[in-house]
Amino acid sequence: MSDEKSGKTQRFEVLRRVTHRPRWTVILLGTLMAGAANAAPVDVVRDLAGRVGPIIGSALACTDIARPRIQTVVDKFVAVIRETAPNEAIRVDLTQVLDRSVADGRAAISSGRSDCRSTDRQLADLERSIGAPAPGLAGIIGPSAAVAATTPTAPVNTMPPVRGMTDREIRFGIAAPFSGPNKELGRQMKLGIDSAFNRVNDGGGVDGRMLRLVAADDGYEPTRTVEAMKQLYEKDQVFGIIGNVGTPTAAVAIPFALERRMLFFGAFTGSGILRRDPPDRYVFNYRASYAEETDATVRYLVKIRRLKPQQIAVFAQQDSYGDSGFQGVAKAFRAMGVNDNTIVRLNYQRNTVDVDAAINQLKLQKNIKAIVMVPGYRAAAKFIEKTKDLFPDMIYTSVSFVGSTALAEELKLLGPRYANGVIVTQVVPAVSGYSSIVLEYKNALAKYFPGEAPDYGSLEGYVAANVLIQGIKRAGPQFDTEKLIDTLENTRNLDLGLGTPLSFGRAEHQASHKVWGTALDEKGVYQPIEME
Repeated sequence: MSDEKSGKTQRFEVLRRVTHRPRWTVILLGTLMAGAANAAPVDVVRDLAGRVGPIIGSALACTDIARPRIQTVVDKFVAVIRETAPNEAIRVDLTQVLDRSVADGRAAISSGRSDCRSTDRQLADLERSIGAPAPGLAGIIGPSAAVAATTPTAPVNTMPPVRGMTDREIRFGIAAPFSGPNKELGRQMKLGIDSAFNRVNDGGGVDGRMLRLVAADDGYEPTRTVEAMKQLYEKDQVFGIIGNVGTPTAAVAIPFALERRMLFFGAFTGSGILRRDPPDRYVFNYRASYAEETDATVRYLVKIRRLKPQQIAVFAQQDSYGDSGFQGVAKAFRAMGVNDNTIVRLNYQRNTVDVDAAINQLKLQKNIKAIVMVPGYRAAAKFIEKTKDLFPDMIYTSVSFVGSTALAEELKLLGPRYANGVIVTQVVPAVSGYSSIVLEYKNALAKYFPGEAPDYGSLEGYVAANVLIQGIKRAGPQFDTEKLIDTLENTRNLDLGLGTPLSFGRAEHQASHKVWGTALDEKGVYQPIEME
């Protein structure tokens, strides 16, 4: 009995020593998972749980590591715990050690103490060890550590490239309308992003990588958005999404991106669904929200134009986009102590110019002096065209999503009196101005897309892309989605020449809250106006 006890003690000491060597962790784990768990002392499995757990946790934090790979390792290690533990209390103890270690692994990725490349290599080592023929514990728990030391070490694998990234390129995707009545919105957003990407690429890219934008057309129809996102993710293998256009389409695209832990950056929408509290980790916005735009408009109409809140109505698209703008008006009413149930809302259907029902409803109102519009540019132009003669002194305002240049062009075709005085809030400075960012944008647009006129939509795309570029530069040459997000969340007071600093934080994923005012003159040209 004493010899048997002495032999077990000796074998345990060898096990304890070899598990403190990194390569033996892999070999021993593979052996245990191959079916020799009953021979392993509890302390050895506890030690391994503390070593394997961080690999599992780090892998879970890396979006490009396939979940089935991780689950296979988890399932097999849980089986080891179940076979090793002599009773329920010890099983719970071992499981808790594993859980704590998994949490440590997640934290290591978030803090930058570990990275996804090394995590993938470690996971691959475990996978090879699990899949290799088991030598049995006897081959490891020999009479001496020297015998165990002859066991071959699994070769080190190189981590596959991060999705959408090579040593020479980073691919981003945009799902937007490039056909249909709102196609100008998608075209302008893409022009701005491409201008920013081309400019940085001409300077050698970011750490030698060129930035490329891949486009998918969803026609501003949510029913087409999933296929567009699938194309970008599965076929084009993009790193992340930038500049998607629209609120109803975002309602479909965001869950798709979140499920895949894919960056969803700088969308052309001010909807609250992209502005959760606390924010979704993978969703970042450049621009002010629709609620902030419409709130600024109501305050302008009341304080500067001296209207009563009850004299303001809302003309809105009948979907989540229109709802977002309407909620901003309602919030402004409540802040003024006015019952928001009194707001008149005039609706029309998305991707149509059928505004007759809204006009008929407006005719029934007796005291409306201003319309806050949350529309597409063609519907807005049609609404103004059909109501201008009925209400010649009406003040028309719109949020930025309308497509400022496209709206101006539509109204100029109707005549000067239709355009003159129409107010559009903006989330970027006046394109007619001379701020640093506007001059830089105009130069880039003229260089890469000669003949294209400056536009608020393309300027927004240009600014959003530059915010992202700064994040990529700060993340360093070796990064993945998680590291880039951590970098963005630590961005403070970024000065791009907008006249307002841009910042993110863990609880703040919207860089700017600034709203600029513009109004069309009789020539159909936007002129800056003071909103306060």
